[in-house]
Amino acid sequence: MDGIADGGSSRPSEKPILLLIGFMPWKTFMSQWFPDYQVIRCATGSMSLPDFLRHLPRVVKDPRSKIYVWSYKEPRIVALLCRLFSIPLIRVEDGFLRSVQLGAMRVPPLSLCFAEKALYFDATAESELEHILETYDFSADTTLIERARRGIAALVSSRLSKYNSGEAVDIEGIYGPKNKPRILVVGQVEGDMSMIKGMSRQMTNNEFVRSVVNENPDAQVIYKPHPEVLKGIRKKPPQSNPDDVRDICLVLDQDVALADAFESIDRVYTMTSLSGFEALIRGLPVTCFGMPFYAGWGVTDDRATCSRRTQRRSVEEIFAAAYILYPGYRDPETGSELTFEEGLGLLQAMKEAHDEGRKP
Repeated sequence: MDGIADGGSSRPSEKPILLLIGFMPWKTFMSQWFPDYQVIRCATGSMSLPDFLRHLPRVVKDPRSKIYVWSYKEPRIVALLCRLFSIPLIRVEDGFLRSVQLGAMRVPPLSLCFAEKALYFDATAESELEHILETYDFSADTTLIERARRGIAALVSSRLSKYNSGEAVDIEGIYGPKNKPRILVVGQVEGDMSMIKGMSRQMTNNEFVRSVVNENPDAQVIYKPHPEVLKGIRKKPPQSNPDDVRDICLVLDQDVALADAFESIDRVYTMTSLSGFEALIRGLPVTCFGMPFYAGWGVTDDRATCSRRTQRRSVEEIFAAAYILYPGYRDPETGSELTFEEGLGLLQAMKEAHDEGRKP
């Protein structure tokens, strides 16, 4: 099976090649992000390697060409061959302001992260984001920190999150009267690369919930399963059943918006989820069982350690690195480059239009 040129053209091009590996067929947005390249997508699944080898001579011939991999979804030999022929291998993942729907719903992203070292959720190696947090002189960049402060205020005020698929609900009616400390446990997709790369010891969501309940016997523990698990999108590997912990905690059965889920919460527990940082920017204390990008800098209660992370960073500094300096933003329709502030404004407009369209 030949590689597929995104954009519908198979004619020869003078442009250098940007070869995509591990990108699902619907992910055609890379042509917008890299208009100066001829974007070719290798077949997914077992055909990735022969398809890659078929295109490799053309990539090697042009030193301008690059290989982009979605997350860590490439055959092992790809990285070896890239080193052998000095071909840049860049990993791609969604940014922290993504869309109004889940990525699994095939909605194009508003922001992307690119990594030649390691992706931001990979705690086994230094990522570009970790390098920024370890080395950037934030004290000398007062303009950036002011942007971060305004950005945090705007993001919290907008009630937006990464995916924004959750529904606005009467959370007090769901939580009930508050007569004890209230703990929110954020679930994830078991087997997801962010857990594989960010947890020194793998655990299921249910094991995680039970650990939190054991630590907080006098609290009301509320478990928020991942939206993709609730919607039945992620089935492989089989996800632990929230029903099995219903006897020890309150399980949120609907995809509740994070901004609502945080209401009246006293502490948030996470393994490696971005939700933990979204709690931090709201002033909530956060306990991390894994090592997400925002852990190890002194702003979280960490059950894991990372010896590379020696600096003490504020929430504003981590926000500046993760939302302003690190990712790229583009309009999903026009492909035009955006700043963080413009991206947030566009996402808010998209969310308002989406909500308006759902009204009866």
